[in-house]
Formats: sequence, structure tokens, C-alpha cells
Amino acid sequence: MRASKIAYKPVGLALGMLGGLAAGALFKQAWKTIGHDQDAPDATDEDRGWGEVLTAAVVQGAIFAAVKAAVERGGAIATRRVTGTWPG
Repeated sequence: MRASKIAYKPVGLALGMLGGLAAGALFKQAWKTIGHDQDAPDATDEDRGWGEVLTAAVVQGAIFAAVKAAVERGGAIATRRVTGTWPG
């Protein structure tokens, strides 16, 4: 395993945690805007319909995927600037 890849592991873990927190906050804000309630429905919410549950899941998945990709890409670019090699 290359040194840049090893050096990137703890950075990637930290960025992943921060990205997860950011994605969660973005999803909460997005759901307040598009949903009818403060909290997004869980799959087991008896009072919520299929459409609302599936819409929440799709929006949450899209936000988490986009934030994950942006954070990982940014971390890789920063690692290349510091070490001179791409971590992947």
C-alpha cells in the first residue's frame, strides 16, 4: 500500500464523519422545505403513506451520496496537494 493511501485513511475517516453530520443537517433542512412535517418519516411510521416514506428515503439517499462524493473528492485533492500523489 502506498504511503499516500495510508496517510489518507485517517483523513478519510474524519472527513466521512463530518460529511455525515453535514448531510444529516442538509437533509433535515430539505425535508422541512419539501415535507409537511418537521421530522422525516421512518419506514415504520404507521401514520405515513408509502409515497411520503419513499420520497424521504430517495431525498436522503441523494443528499448523502452527493455530500459523500464531494467530501471524498475534496479530501483526495487536498491529499494530492500536500503529498504530491493521488490517494486512490
